[in-house]
Amino acid sequence: MKIISFNLNGIRSAINKGLFDWLENESPDLFCVQETKAQPEQIDTFTLQSFGYKYNIIHSAVKKGYSGVAIFSKLKPDYYSIGIGRPEFDREGRVVRADFGDITVVCVYVPSGTMGDERQAVKMKFLDEFTAYLLNLRKERPNLLICGDYNICHKPIDINSPERHTNVSGFLPEEREWFDSFIDLGFVDTFREFNKKPEQYSWWSFRAGSRERNIGWRIDYHIVTESLKERLIEAAIRQEAVFSDHAPVFVEL
Repeated sequence: MKIISFNLNGIRSAINKGLFDWLENESPDLFCVQETKAQPEQIDTFTLQSFGYKYNIIHSAVKKGYSGVAIFSKLKPDYYSIGIGRPEFDREGRVVRADFGDITVVCVYVPSGTMGDERQAVKMKFLDEFTAYLLNLRKERPNLLICGDYNICHKPIDINSPERHTNVSGFLPEEREWFDSFIDLGFVDTFREFNKKPEQYSWWSFRAGSRERNIGWRIDYHIVTESLKERLIEAAIRQEAVFSDHAPVFVEL
């Protein structure tokens, strides 16, 4: 099973930049996206189906042009669900789940806290609610893969100039503490199983040529339960794919 997760920062914009040609060539079994910024009827599922993505699970935000997640799959899911049962988050289009055999894939777009204290509080509450959702789900479905934009750099190696970002949302002590405790609950950062190098980023600001100079953050992840660790084949960041301010992240089980 090959899975790509990609924050597109607007699926229609990414398509206009050539996303479909790239996707057809990459041809993952599952294409999990965040920040679709589109309603279901605004997404070109006809072309996706022509590439073999016959099963489309789309969770758009109530607010048009905002947030939104989706799983486009070549494999028929045995079951799927939308949201985590918390209306304040579900109306923002944050989480979608699909089961394939003994594996459950959860696609998540964690809220950003960069707009101020109020949204940072929303982010921290979401992390608590999302953790509870996953732990409850794991009782029924022990093999979880949670992919998406977490909006957090876990460790200093995951961000440029970490000493300059300790008071910045995305690298706050409480966010990194959440990530530590999350991993300690029995989860694995798949990318770091294969790549221990610094300067491996998945997001860059549009400002001041940040991407060209690789002044970035690693905030996009495939996290799996310990039970799936032995089934990992490869994990990588596809930095060469330039359709968004994010790069897609890849994993193969």
